[in-house]
Amino acid sequence: MNPTPLHTPCAHEHLGELHRALEDFGPCVDQVDRWGVELASVLQGGGRLLAAGNGGSAAQAQHLTAELVGRYRADRPPFSAVCLSAETSSLTAIANDYPADELFARQVEAHGRPGDVLVLMSTSGRSPNLVTAARRGRRAGMQVWALTGPRPNPLADEADEACCVDARFTATVQELHLVALHMICAAVDRVLGVGVAETRRSAEDLEQISGAGA
Repeated sequence: MNPTPLHTPCAHEHLGELHRALEDFGPCVDQVDRWGVELASVLQGGGRLLAAGNGGSAAQAQHLTAELVGRYRADRPPFSAVCLSAETSSLTAIANDYPADELFARQVEAHGRPGDVLVLMSTSGRSPNLVTAARRGRRAGMQVWALTGPRPNPLADEADEACCVDARFTATVQELHLVALHMICAAVDRVLGVGVAETRRSAEDLEQISGAGA
């Protein structure tokens, strides 16, 4: 027998779900901040970020790459970041000629290089095209980071690291993924000293910068 589906939270109940998920989001905060520090080093060294997702997560993947190619808050040099979900001609060609699981994996194989970063977003963590992309990214020597819903899920298992939002509703998971991607971008800017006082750089940031220049 199928389980009774959860009703849709509305109005104040929607905020209540978000508040409950935020209470459990603490472990992800330090993690995604560290991702931003590591990403700054990769991008400064000429590396690239690739991102992908399906549906609403596709929009968030494009949001992340736009913040890096454009800017997050203050002006800074643009960085190489590509949203695989937005590559319309590639997507339709791959979907027409290859199995569905190859939708993002083939693009990862084409664009990913050792040391680059691959960010995959999925509220369920069970999308076959993203799981396959994670495997292909690791095979290419990329760092694979996943933003998903609750553990356990296959995408989190395939990624090098995962930030898993413990929430019952897709909307809540996506809302905290948005928070996470903004934290990543803020950490990148902090490492670069963009729009943030120099004294606010952490010792870990400075050590990362020194390591990148060695």
